[in-house]
Amino acid sequence: MKRGDAMKLYDFSLAPNSRRVRVFLAEKGIDTPLVSVNTRENEHFSDWFREKNSACTVLELNDGTCISESVAICRYFEEVQPEPALFGTGATERALVEMWNRRAELEGQQAVAQIIRNSAPMFKDRALAGVRGVPQIPALIERGKASLCRFFETIDQRLGETRYLAGESFSIADITAFVAIGFAGRVEIGVPNSCANANRWFADVSARLSAEA
Repeated sequence: MKRGDAMKLYDFSLAPNSRRVRVFLAEKGIDTPLVSVNTRENEHFSDWFREKNSACTVLELNDGTCISESVAICRYFEEVQPEPALFGTGATERALVEMWNRRAELEGQQAVAQIIRNSAPMFKDRALAGVRGVPQIPALIERGKASLCRFFETIDQRLGETRYLAGESFSIADITAFVAIGFAGRVEIGVPNSCANANRWFADVSARLSAEA
């Protein structure tokens, strides 16, 4: 495996965005040293980490540059190692990857986050990521569940047309959706049996070696 020379990836094993980066790196065959940040104990609010960035996932390059936001980190690695292409190739495919990745974030991952952040005791007064002093709103739990059900239906329809979300090639859009569904497992929500296409795809992605990252 290739190793990101002198890089450090600050990571929390249970955070979905951290997992998204780890799966992406595994698909690329890139081995970058991980530095664990315990968000359960609010370590990401500590002074030493806030100097780098208050977001959960941060990549620190060997020149001291810090990149936050999981997709931005993935884009960095796509540039330094283009193959396999996980953001697509050509204008049309890249646009489709971007579209489905955004849908997986907004309709899938955020729906799960809405459920968990408004129900889990650890997120009391932290119902929005990276911000303290935001109260939980229990009514948003049901809205999150309804949104997630629509997401399952959306990807099931799409996956009846294509092998993967953006087409016939595996991409970051599949990683984002896969991680979002894994995240939903924490509140015991999975892809419904009625969504046969989505379940076929989920089994396919789960069998990839990167799924263990």
